[in-house]
Amino acid sequence: MSPRKIHFCIFLFVLFSFKDPPFVLASSRNVSLEFPSFNLRNLTLLGDSYLRNGVIGLTRDVTVPSSSSGTVIYNNPISFFDQESNTTASFSTRFSFSIRSANENSFGDGLSFFLSQDNHTLGSPGGYLGLVNSSQLTKNKFVAIEFDTRLDAHFNDPNDHHVGLDIDSLNSIKTADPILQDIDLKSGDLITVWIDYKNDLRVLKVYMSYSSLKPINSLLTVHIDLSEYLKGDMYVGFSGSTEGSTELHLVTNWSFRISGFLPLSPNSDPYNVSDSSVTVTTPVIPISDAANKRHKSLGLGLGITGPAVFCTFLVAFGYISFRKWQKIERVKSLKAELMTGPKEFSYKELKLATRGFHSSRIIGRGAFGNVYKAFFKSSGTIAAVKRSKHSHEGKTEFLAELSIIACLRHKNLIPLQGWCVEKGEVLLVYEFMPYGSLDRMLYEEGSERGIFLNWAHRQKTAVGLASSLTYLHHECEQKVIHRDIKTSNIMLDGNFNARLGDFGLARIMEHDKSPVSTLTAGTMGYLAPEYLHCGKATEKTDVFSYGVVILELACGKRPIEKEPVSQKMVNLVDWVWGLYGEGKIIEAADSKLNGEFEEEEMRKLLLVGLSCANPDDTGRPTMSRVLQILNGEAEPVAVPRKKPSLTFSCGLAFTLENIVSDCD
Repeated sequence: MSPRKIHFCIFLFVLFSFKDPPFVLASSRNVSLEFPSFNLRNLTLLGDSYLRNGVIGLTRDVTVPSSSSGTVIYNNPISFFDQESNTTASFSTRFSFSIRSANENSFGDGLSFFLSQDNHTLGSPGGYLGLVNSSQLTKNKFVAIEFDTRLDAHFNDPNDHHVGLDIDSLNSIKTADPILQDIDLKSGDLITVWIDYKNDLRVLKVYMSYSSLKPINSLLTVHIDLSEYLKGDMYVGFSGSTEGSTELHLVTNWSFRISGFLPLSPNSDPYNVSDSSVTVTTPVIPISDAANKRHKSLGLGLGITGPAVFCTFLVAFGYISFRKWQKIERVKSLKAELMTGPKEFSYKELKLATRGFHSSRIIGRGAFGNVYKAFFKSSGTIAAVKRSKHSHEGKTEFLAELSIIACLRHKNLIPLQGWCVEKGEVLLVYEFMPYGSLDRMLYEEGSERGIFLNWAHRQKTAVGLASSLTYLHHECEQKVIHRDIKTSNIMLDGNFNARLGDFGLARIMEHDKSPVSTLTAGTMGYLAPEYLHCGKATEKTDVFSYGVVILELACGKRPIEKEPVSQKMVNLVDWVWGLYGEGKIIEAADSKLNGEFEEEEMRKLLLVGLSCANPDDTGRPTMSRVLQILNGEAEPVAVPRKKPSLTFSCGLAFTLENIVSDCD
């Protein structure tokens, strides 16, 4: 063979041998793995996992919801325990992953990094993270760090967004929410993780960042001795799972090291994969005595003057910084004394807190725009930011909302924390409500998150909402008509207290003035008949909407629903009134309650709902009367067995000029 052909063959060998290679070094027993990208040379793929363009996918890449489970394991077992010295190794790993979804509302369940004695670890899809089988929860033995994106009450998950340490069970020993460090597991962005276990300190730490720089502070710190769980040879890898979602889990790179063993003599370690250690001896260049003395004198001078100059600079810098801090604090104190309303935020601050108003941070949508979950890193607090998407209409509603609620103070209203008017946008900052809106808890998220609104919760919501409307209608200096009472505008805080929000359609009236004719606004199913007919917004139109919400609470049905068999649209008020006329009103109770309620209390709540939803506005009680009835301080309003027929006596002038002036 010619020399030219030999050189070409060597070139091809080198080219294909080093394309995306994992670097594997086991010097003595201190193992080091490096995968800047992945190939199948040293890895085993199980279940639905796959390799594509050097990236590992743990679950199916699909556009329609499915249940999936996958695992990738490093082929060779690694020893974490030395019997001769009775020593367990420390270990550290670094990897980058992303969790994304074809559907922004379809997430679950997460992924994990694990150490296991079994190289065939593949668990069930769903909340099992690909670690354990649904039928044999205690069979697999492992140490794992989970990155969980779904709340599974069966495993006592704290929420649908957490990192936890799992040992032989998916009930985490300790968890932390990455949002505390402004990390969103569901963002779809690449997240880098560092996991360090120090055996001498008996501590495990997890760090997370969007960059390649390791943070100073750990997200999760667990003081634990893993020695008893790392006795034999262990396999390392990743697993992930989904349950009826389009969530996709990708791992792009990985490094792993163990350390802490005493070095052995060369070639005595069976796990020594390659001997890559090279000893480099640098020749010593002799230096003359005179030069040596000059260097010593120069070093001594620098050693004395250097620290002195540095200390002087440090003192000056500290003094200037202290004076600046004093000035800033005085300004802050002055502003605090002058400010009587909500805080004014900067656009930059809100954009940073919502990660650029990222779609993964959306927690609510409406005609006005979106509501985003915001994390303020400086204070460690979470809030909800409402952002207008309309340049004119949205701004008008937002400014109306700001002017109304800035002065309102009630325990059952969502507190306004601040506002921002910049870059042609109006943004409102509210207190964050952990359980979200009432409609989601009743119809969507409640069952998915393993949270059920029991009878006590529903009674508490009915009373809380009645209390807030009593305040708006009767106790404010100026009467406030909300005009958009519905379950999606009622939020639940961490104690299941009802909080009324969204005052974008609200109107202020003097207590002794006549109701104002307006262009009809609100949501079908909640609108009072006279409001639809005459455009007359009064406190009685809010009472009607409240009655519909109460019937939703009691019945677990939407205001207008399609009947399963006939596919006909059924009005909730008509349906309940029909049962009441037949003497069977208790049959309207939500079947999901399984009869776990006081029958008389249920009857009272249903009758309150009907009395408030009376087509005849003169037959509706005031909100103060409703509150008294629910608190047992007044007798219920008499409700006719037959639903009253609609009668209108709209004596208000309702002209185009009225409508236009109100819109303006």
